[in-house]
Amino acid sequence: MADSKGMVNLFTVLVTLAYAGVIFRNYWSRRATYKLIWGIGMLLFALASAMEGAYYAWGWNDFAVRLWYLCGAVLVAAWLGQGSVHLLLAKRYAFTLLAVLLLGSVYATIKVFGTGLDPTAVTDGQLSGAPFEKGVRLLTPFFNSYGTVALAGGALYSAWTFWRNKIMFNRMVGSFLIAVGAMVIASGGTLSRFGLTEFLSLTELLAGLLMFVGFLFTIRREKHSRVASLDGAN
Repeated sequence: MADSKGMVNLFTVLVTLAYAGVIFRNYWSRRATYKLIWGIGMLLFALASAMEGAYYAWGWNDFAVRLWYLCGAVLVAAWLGQGSVHLLLAKRYAFTLLAVLLLGSVYATIKVFGTGLDPTAVTDGQLSGAPFEKGVRLLTPFFNSYGTVALAGGALYSAWTFWRNKIMFNRMVGSFLIAVGAMVIASGGTLSRFGLTEFLSLTELLAGLLMFVGFLFTIRREKHSRVASLDGAN
């Protein structure tokens, strides 16, 4: 079981790194802040998957478990969601929320790396947040709720806007796929909190694939975009 999970995590790392590479390449050609933040979010996704794979391949390691929890359980959804905030909101609101997220990320890093761990809390070898203190685990709902609402909600709003105006079918499909990917990874996190951690690796891979394909749809023929608000995104 651990070997199969390790392979799933390896594929997830490859997918998310490829996704991040496409985002950053696209960012360098069109300097939009939301793409830079999405790229950071996908690097966090890749790093979390790599640490998860390392756990299933080589067993317990304090640093790897802490980094997995920080990047995957706490930060990744919030940073991906922050990218959508920069896409959809005015600059002053988006950068205010980014400042709050940066401070929250620093606080979360201090908490995750400053707390004690209890490796005996791991059951059946399934990686989860159980080894962390309750105060650390309470961070995840705040970060994940913000990220999921911003990413999935923003993508669904974009898809609905394109559908309503009957324009840019590719962006409508891409936005919808990104929204589904965000909800898939949120469902995986919810299942893991109820002890169903065996589904986490698969939901991460599926979410990464859905969001990657969705992003590729959104950037097709981007230079021919007819939506000024997207072209001028901060």
